[in-house]
Amino acid sequence: MTVSCTSCPLCQSQNTSLYHEDKKRPYLRCAVCDLIFVPSSYHLKAEQDKAVYEQHENNPDDQGYRKFLRRQWHPLRDRLKDGDTGLDFGSGPGPTLSLMAQEDGFPCAIYDLYFANQPEVLREQHYDFITSTEVIEHIAAPDKVLNQLFSMLKAKGLLCLMTKRHHPDDDFSRWHYILDPTHITFFSEHTFQWIAHEYKCQLYIVDKDVVILKKLT
Repeated sequence: MTVSCTSCPLCQSQNTSLYHEDKKRPYLRCAVCDLIFVPSSYHLKAEQDKAVYEQHENNPDDQGYRKFLRRQWHPLRDRLKDGDTGLDFGSGPGPTLSLMAQEDGFPCAIYDLYFANQPEVLREQHYDFITSTEVIEHIAAPDKVLNQLFSMLKAKGLLCLMTKRHHPDDDFSRWHYILDPTHITFFSEHTFQWIAHEYKCQLYIVDKDVVILKKLT
C-alpha cells in the first residue's frame, strides 16, 4: 500500500514516518510525542465503529469486569476527597465505573458518543475527576478530546486514562492491541510525558495500562 505521511493527530508535528504496516492498514509514528497512529483514510465509518462496540459485553453485574475496572478506579479513588464529583467519558453500552464511583460516595455523570450522548454534561459542568476506560485509543483527534477533557477539569483535577501502552522493545507487529480495527491511536509512556508537559500536569503511571494526570493549576 502507498502511504503518505501526515501530521500527528496529537501534537500536529509533521515529523512522522511509517512505523509498521500489515495487510489491512499502515501505522505512522510521531518523532515528537511518540504517538503511533493509523491514517484517517483507514478509519472505520461511524456505523462500523458502533457495530463493534455493541459486541462488548460490559455489565455492572459482572464481577470479573468490576475487578478489571478496580485497577483503574482504586488508585484514582485513593486520591479523591469527600464531595468530589466526576464524569466517566466513553461509558460504553454498560456503564459500570460510574456506578462503582457512586457506590463509594462520588457522584459520577456519564457520556458516550453512541450510548449516552448527553452533550450537556460536557458543557455545563466542571469535574474533580474524569475517567476514560479504553477509549482514547479509539479517538481520531486526541488533541481535541484532551483539550475538551482538561477544560472540564477543575484546578487540581484528575484525569484517569486506561489504555495499553506500546514499548519500543516490544514487537509491534505481534501486539494484540492492533488487531482491533477500532484502535487507531497508540500511546507510550513518552507520549503521556509529552501530554503532561503540554497540559501542565503531574503524571502518575499507576499500572501497566493506567495513568493519572493531575492538573497543576
